[in-house]
Amino acid sequence: MVAIGDATKIGETWFLVIRDPNAHENVYFIEVSVETTSAYQLAREELARQGIILIAFVGDGRVAVPWLFSDIPVQMCHFHQGQIIVRYTTQNPELPASVELLALSKTLAHTDKTTFTEAFGAWCLKWEKFLKEKSKDAKGHWHYTHKRLRSARSSLRAHLPYLFTFEDYPELNIPNTTNSLDGSFKKLKTSISVHAGLNHKRKLKLITTLLSKRD
Repeated sequence: MVAIGDATKIGETWFLVIRDPNAHENVYFIEVSVETTSAYQLAREELARQGIILIAFVGDGRVAVPWLFSDIPVQMCHFHQGQIIVRYTTQNPELPASVELLALSKTLAHTDKTTFTEAFGAWCLKWEKFLKEKSKDAKGHWHYTHKRLRSARSSLRAHLPYLFTFEDYPELNIPNTTNSLDGSFKKLKTSISVHAGLNHKRKLKLITTLLSKRD
């Protein structure tokens, strides 16, 4: 199956969930202390033992890209990529270079691989010298002046090979976002908030019950 994977925090508890977006069903979930590659490795191994073989994976980039899923097509979530860019540029950037990169990131859901790749390449070329600018701090050490914008560029560069996987494998019907799972998380958190007074054991049981429901 094509799988969507992500982790979310519910109160003080983190849950890692693997979802079948086509069947609208969470096929695996487990309480974790932190989202790690090893947790996803265990999830994939357990699914394989159940006879569920992953043919593509959609994630937020933190675990989707590394070696664990190197044998199947991987799609970086467009929404999460956009959030990463906003984290570095803010929603209302002042630098023209930041304004342009934020605008470019917002075209992800409405463009294609060739168009976006060419536009991003043109942006990188246009602002290359600007991003190489350095400033001296109070101790006399030199640092890149626009470190946050450089980080935004690095994120797009790293994830670019995975942003249009859905386009490369149309026969697999790969979503370009984790929205199906995010929607499941939202419903879960809304339900849990109504039962805020539950102890951990009872809350864990309720979470398990809700995640098991098909929607």
